[in-house]
Amino acid sequence: MKEFTINANDADQRLDKFVSKTVPRLPQSMMYKAIRNKRIKLNGKRAEISTRLSEGDTVQMYINDEFFDSVSDTEFLSVSSVINIVYEDENILLIDKKNGLVVHEDNDNSVDTLINRVKRYLYDKGEYDPDAENSFAPSLCNRLDRNTGGIVIAAKNAEALRVLNQKIRDREIEKLYLCVTVGVPPEKHDVLTAYLEKNSEENTVRVTDKKTPSNKTIVTEYTVLKSNDRLALLEIKLGTGRTHQIRAHMAHIGCPLLGDGKYGINRINKEYKVKTQALYSYKLRFRFSTDGGCLEYLNGREFSVKDVWFLDKFV
Repeated sequence: MKEFTINANDADQRLDKFVSKTVPRLPQSMMYKAIRNKRIKLNGKRAEISTRLSEGDTVQMYINDEFFDSVSDTEFLSVSSVINIVYEDENILLIDKKNGLVVHEDNDNSVDTLINRVKRYLYDKGEYDPDAENSFAPSLCNRLDRNTGGIVIAAKNAEALRVLNQKIRDREIEKLYLCVTVGVPPEKHDVLTAYLEKNSEENTVRVTDKKTPSNKTIVTEYTVLKSNDRLALLEIKLGTGRTHQIRAHMAHIGCPLLGDGKYGINRINKEYKVKTQALYSYKLRFRFSTDGGCLEYLNGREFSVKDVWFLDKFV
């Protein structure tokens, strides 16, 4: 039998979620059966699968030791702790991710990821110890492609993670992007609506003007900040957040991103010697319309990145 004491980062989650994170090798079907048969107890008593945990509770697990033989989360110790911090407090980190760094482990199985750098940074500061946590690890709340730079939000504790996930889901955190397009959009400012379909096998998307049962609506708002006879610098605000939305939507209207190898014009990319899309998530605004909980103090605040590699280079 193993017993776990619920700490602040474990609290307020369902019993089954806690067990899944704490004993990831335990099959879900066996977990549910163990809870029903009182082989997993809460404070020494039978509990429902959906019971919410409170700080100070104890969870007893009468299951085979083999399920506890999981590998400790220590691979982050082999990576650099260098991250570009835009803002930090006791609850969150805002990081300026540079081009070329993946946020999570991808098909290349790279250990040097943004999340591992965040863990190493917090470990070195004494703010994260995987051996002291049952079910929580610092987490990223949004993603950016390997070759897209910009602000990524990291939560230092479970309460902040829950708030951030809700705010992102309900679109109460506003993200603004800068990009350079090949071609100047016809209007100085416009809100574009189209339909996007994802091809997971090829990791590409297709944008059309016609709705079908299989595609999804996308809304992209842009403002032309400056332009010349060939290129334009745009600020983009997303009304929806789909895979490759900015890159594919701008290409769909005849203004692909400079440097984009999937949706752009390779001949022009080579001419400007750009090998990665000129796209940057450069500004973040906290616009809470509901209670911000432990992050209420961030409501109304705005953060931005000054060092955008293409800002004054092409237009």
